Amino acid sequence: MLRTALRNVLAHKARLMMTALAVLLGVAFVAGTLIFSDTVGEAIRKASAKNLSGVAVSVHALAAEDTPVTGKDGKRTTALDDKLADTVRALPGVQSVRRNVTGEATLAGPDGIPIGNGWQNIAANFQPDKDGYDARYPLMTGRGPTAAGEIALDEATAKAAGHKVGDTVRFATDGPVLTKKLVGIVTTDDPQVTAGGSLALFDTATAQRLYLHPGQFDELVVGAEPGTDQQALTAKVREVLPEKSAVATSGAELAAEQSRMVTEQNKSLSQTLLVFAGIALFVGVFIIANTFTMLISQRSREIALLRAVGASRRQVVRSVLTEAGLLGLISSVVGFALGLGIAVGLRAVLDANGAGFPDGPVIISPTAVLSSLAVGVVVTVLAAWLPSRKAAKIAPVEALSTVEAAPALRGLVIRNSLGSVVTGLGVAVMFYVTTLKSSDDIPIAMAGSMLTLTGVIILAPLLSRPLVSLAGMVTTRLFGIGGKLAKQNALRNPRRTAATASALMIGLTLITGMTVVGNSAQVAMDKMTANGLKADYKVGTSTYTGLDTELSQKVADIPGVAAIAPLRGTGVEAGGHFLSLNGTDLATIGKVAQLDFDSGSLAHAGSNGIAISRTAAKENGWHTGQALEGKFDDKKTAQLKIAGIYADNPVAGSAIGATSLVDPHMLRMKNEELLVKTQDGPSQDLEKQIRHALGDSPLLKVQDHDDLRKENAGQIETVLYIVYGLLGMAIIIAVVGVVNTLAMSVFERTREIGMLRAIGLDRSGIKQMVRLESVVISLFGAILGIGVGTFLAWAGSNLVSQGLPTYELLLPWGRLALFVLIALVVGVLAALWPARRAARLNMLEAIGAQ
Repeated sequence: MLRTALRNVLAHKARLMMTALAVLLGVAFVAGTLIFSDTVGEAIRKASAKNLSGVAVSVHALAAEDTPVTGKDGKRTTALDDKLADTVRALPGVQSVRRNVTGEATLAGPDGIPIGNGWQNIAANFQPDKDGYDARYPLMTGRGPTAAGEIALDEATAKAAGHKVGDTVRFATDGPVLTKKLVGIVTTDDPQVTAGGSLALFDTATAQRLYLHPGQFDELVVGAEPGTDQQALTAKVREVLPEKSAVATSGAELAAEQSRMVTEQNKSLSQTLLVFAGIALFVGVFIIANTFTMLISQRSREIALLRAVGASRRQVVRSVLTEAGLLGLISSVVGFALGLGIAVGLRAVLDANGAGFPDGPVIISPTAVLSSLAVGVVVTVLAAWLPSRKAAKIAPVEALSTVEAAPALRGLVIRNSLGSVVTGLGVAVMFYVTTLKSSDDIPIAMAGSMLTLTGVIILAPLLSRPLVSLAGMVTTRLFGIGGKLAKQNALRNPRRTAATASALMIGLTLITGMTVVGNSAQVAMDKMTANGLKADYKVGTSTYTGLDTELSQKVADIPGVAAIAPLRGTGVEAGGHFLSLNGTDLATIGKVAQLDFDSGSLAHAGSNGIAISRTAAKENGWHTGQALEGKFDDKKTAQLKIAGIYADNPVAGSAIGATSLVDPHMLRMKNEELLVKTQDGPSQDLEKQIRHALGDSPLLKVQDHDDLRKENAGQIETVLYIVYGLLGMAIIIAVVGVVNTLAMSVFERTREIGMLRAIGLDRSGIKQMVRLESVVISLFGAILGIGVGTFLAWAGSNLVSQGLPTYELLLPWGRLALFVLIALVVGVLAALWPARRAARLNMLEAIGAQ
């Protein structure tokens, strides 16, 4: 029987090729994900370890619980100073103490656009030895900064900004633009910088003036003498640190923590890719099961003869499963090789889009190899298990029969009953989901979606008859006898048609659901942007450090500016509830933000009056005219009076009041945002004037309505495109399934096709019949997929609307029509080879085929 299984694999190479393609594509996705995760994770770990080389102990400053992180001057105060550094240096076993100052610096590029990636735009102090070199930042060209007017950059940042040694560098830390002369270019292995950030280096005194105070540091990096026990040295360092103001961590602990963080960072991406790999394999299951079912049907005489000469049912099952195992193993090996290419290509694509992964070799772990092979083999064997049992039930007497047996009525009844129960349960869960309101309930929605999808897959043979008949009416009317034959061929074996269409249905269900939700979320965000904001510009900073309040008047004085309103916030606790209170100009806020009051107004708010949102009033049971005692973030209290309640507005937030109410409780006097209303609408010239009035800082974000829409909805669009790309793999596998089914169906119907040719159907008619059958099957899968996907999107709308108050379900009819068109194209393309093969059959040989 083993020889028989081997012979069958070799004898049916063409028939099994498409099945093997489905398996290897799914395995390639799994292998590529695992290799990519291992490769990137190891590269980042090595870069982190290299960055921590020589670090025996790291001492970090801590802020006291009742002490603000920054002072009124915007600078941090730490307990790490020269005196403490000298004390640590004097401890036994300490070889060196590096005194680090860290901060953020955003550089302006050639076109004024910021260089780097937000919080990853780090700044530090250059600490030269007696020869002028800093081991942590090796110099490529020039020298390190030694004076207040000098700066050094890392190689990638200098290249991105178009700078060379001697140029003037424009940058900002948290306010006005600063300029310094570029005196050196360095290299760095810091993962934050290599992952898309930037690095700016200053001399220590300058870095302290920018971020701290003279003589203070953010970190003390302790180097140990050879042979010193790291843990013992860490304990000694802890003994000399001020209590609750600093913490010491060993180098080994730092490395372990960084490794954990790397793993967590990669986990999300890896899990997402593995989910799509699972979808690809799930789709492949239908193709594999379909293929083996058809193969067994075609080899029923052969199997019956084996039974007649003494093969037991168990031997037949083992033979089919061995055949499946061999197919899975061969496909998995090829798929793993393809996955290796996917991993390398994915890393290159992400790097080209700014991911900035550290350099490192491709890592092929035993886990990746064994997992990929196991997945391919197990999936293939499981998919072939039911067909193998069917093969074992073939009686020897069936060797005398040449007629294909119809599916057993009892089997269809059981399947339909089970499908009805599973579908009903899934639909019931999804109706329950429509009543849920918490993001914690998402797992319930996912479970309900899986039950619904599984139930529809089980019911697909039952659903195929009315839907395929409906499509067949159209093909018959348009294409005559060819359309009628296509409908009858699709209906001949509902299970086969359903299994083929289900592969396409799964992909389109997921794509449709994501598209409907994503489109509705985009429209909701557009509404939030348009409904809440009457201003033409929203001005802020990319690092959320705020804008100097004195600059507001400069913007107001620009010709063409009709009104401005600042927003600066603080927290206040009132009546046992927390509010985020925005201070603004009460006289102009109504001109730049849409405030629709349910009761009261801001006209007579006074110095202690506040207006609150409808949701805040409802949740806390507050009403207009109510007096509250408010406790601000600075622990000071004040009497507040609710002057009005307005409809929820994302611009105003949960509460607004006068700047005179908020200012005394702010640690730093900064405007978080500036809302600008113009006389004639936004223009490029006016935007430039606003930037110039605010100092042309690279931190500035001057956004009109289109910019805000792109920022709010752009992430959703990006996610949708990624999903389309990943689910495209499932669609490709589905196409393979249609091709496979049609090709084997043509082989199965060789005699029938010969008879059709004999009674007058020409080659073009044969091609048309096969193409239309393919189109009918594809449309059946598309209708089911789009229908189920839309239902699941509708059922989950309530969960999405909790984070987007303006969310409502909107069907993107254009994209749904595109999906139907894609299904038509899939049907036509999938039928090209089978139709050509059917048309080229020799008439007499086909009639005589067994």
